[in-house]
Amino acid sequence: MIVSTVKARRRALLIVTLALLLAASRFVTESRAAGALAIGSCAAYGQSYDYPAVDAARIAALKQCKGQCKAITMKRACAALAIDLANPCGAHGYAVKPKISSSLNAATRKCYEYGGKECVIRAWACDARG
Repeated sequence: MIVSTVKARRRALLIVTLALLLAASRFVTESRAAGALAIGSCAAYGQSYDYPAVDAARIAALKQCKGQCKAITMKRACAALAIDLANPCGAHGYAVKPKISSSLNAATRKCYEYGGKECVIRAWACDARG
């Protein structure tokens, strides 16, 4: 009987330890769930993802973008940028959605709505949850 009680305690301790490790890994992933997509003229862009805060993600994306750029942020989502391949300095569209497929589709659709003729995805980024 003593042997089975010791084994049961060890098993219970192992299960509790594994549960705590799983919870900690989820916390780390969710705490680093901010991103940004910086958009500039003539297809310029910058991107960042899995930053601990939205401001840090925005600053990192803007550092990568050349020229006058604006940043769109995301938290637990995906962002996409579509440009007109026929005229990179012309129409473009962007979107932030919960899933990558919907952000890609919405960005492309926006590019065509703004007059694009051959819209293609130029950049995309998802954070830890997107």
